[in-house]
Amino acid sequence: MKRNVLIIGAGGVAHVVAHKCAQNNALLGDIHIASRTLAKCQAIIASIGEKGSLQQPGVLRAHALDAMDVAATSRLIRETGSRIVINVGSPFLNMSVLAACIESGAAYLDTAIHEDPRKVCETPPWYANYEWKRRAACKQAGVTAVLGAGFDPGVVNAYARYALDHCFDKIESLDIIDVNAGSHGRYFATNFDPEINFREFVATVWSWENSAWKANAMFERRKEWDLPVVGKHTTYLTGHDEIHSLSQNLGIPDIRFWMGFSEHYINVFTVLKRLGLLSEQPVRTARGQEVVPLEVVKAVLPDPASLAPGYSGQTCIGDLVKGTKDGQAREVLLYNLCDHRASFEEVGSQAISYTAGVPAVAAAMLIAEGTWDIGEMANVEELDPAPFIARMNRMGLVTRIRDARGDRILDPAQDAAFAPEKRLSAAAR
Repeated sequence: MKRNVLIIGAGGVAHVVAHKCAQNNALLGDIHIASRTLAKCQAIIASIGEKGSLQQPGVLRAHALDAMDVAATSRLIRETGSRIVINVGSPFLNMSVLAACIESGAAYLDTAIHEDPRKVCETPPWYANYEWKRRAACKQAGVTAVLGAGFDPGVVNAYARYALDHCFDKIESLDIIDVNAGSHGRYFATNFDPEINFREFVATVWSWENSAWKANAMFERRKEWDLPVVGKHTTYLTGHDEIHSLSQNLGIPDIRFWMGFSEHYINVFTVLKRLGLLSEQPVRTARGQEVVPLEVVKAVLPDPASLAPGYSGQTCIGDLVKGTKDGQAREVLLYNLCDHRASFEEVGSQAISYTAGVPAVAAAMLIAEGTWDIGEMANVEELDPAPFIARMNRMGLVTRIRDARGDRILDPAQDAAFAPEKRLSAAAR
C-alpha cells in the first residue's frame, strides 16, 4: 500500500484535490502541497480547516517549490515520504515532475498532456511527443504513472473503456461532449488557467475520423446537443487531450470532442486572437520590454478560483457512444452532472475545478490500495474503469447512463453486463 501524497500546484483544481485528499486521509496518509507561491498553499490548508475536511487528524503541510527543478522536486518527495505525487500544476511542469517521480520511485498522476510553452497544437498524437517517451523508464523503475486522470481527459476515457467492455461488441463513434451551463456573472473569464485555456483554441483542431487525423479550424464545425437536465446547447468541435490516447488505444474509428461556447465568449476570443493578444511568442514593447501577449491577457483576467462564490448552474460532461451489440445498433450516453453551488458549499470551488480534481484523488486512492498500482505508465482507458467509476460515485461525482432502457445511476457492480436480472435488482433497491 502506498501512503502520503504530494500535491504539485495551488490553483483551483489543486484546491479540490487537497480537500478530497483530506477527506480521505485515513487511506492516503500525510498530505503535502507545493507551489512556487507558498501563500497559496497555506490558503488551501486554511480552507481545509475552515471546511473541516480532514477525515481524521493528520499531517497537512505547505511547501515552496519550483517544480521545474527536478532535483528539488525529487528531494521534496523524499523528505516528505510521499509515495504518490498528484501533479495539478501547469502542464508545462509534467515532464519535470514525471522525471522526479521516476528518480524517487513515487507514483505519478496528472490531469492533462505536457505542453511546451513555445509550441501550440503540435503534430498528433500529442502524448507521443512527451509522456509516452518515458514509458520504458517508468517500467524499468517500476513507477506507476497514470496520465490524464482528470475529467476530460480522465473520466471520459474511463467511460469509453467501460462502454467498450460492457455495452458494445463494436464501437463505431465516440463523441465527447462538455457543456458548462453555469453562469459566473463576470463580463469575461475562463474557468481554468487562461493561458492553458486559450492555447487549446488558437490553432488547429484535431479530431480522429475514419481512423485518421483530421484538421479543422476552431469554431469551424458546430453541433447542437439535447443533454440531460441542462437541455439544448450549441457546441464546437475542439481539439483535446483524450483524443490523442483514445485513438491509439481503443480502436474506435471516429472520436470527436465538442465543447460548449457562448456567442459572447467566441466574440471576445476572436477579437483577442485577431489583435495578436493570444500569441505564445514574445514581443517587444515600445519601451523595449519583452512580454508574451498571452501571459499579459492571463494577468488581467479574473483568477478562475475567484469565480466560485458567485457561480450557479450545472455542468454536463459525457460520452455519446454508438455501435453494435449482438448485431443490433445501440446508442449509450455515459455522463456526469455537477452543480457549481454544491461544489462551492462542499470545498469552496466551482464545478469545473471539482470535476477535474475529484477524479485525480479517486485515481490516487486506487493506487494507494493497489488496484491501479501497476508499476508502469498508462492512460486511464488502459485501466479497469469499474473501480474508478464506483469510487467517484462515493466521492461526489456520480456517473449516470442513458440508453434505450432509460436513465439511471451507473453502478458498475450491478450494471456491468446489462444483465436483466441485475438491472431489476438494482432498480428494486
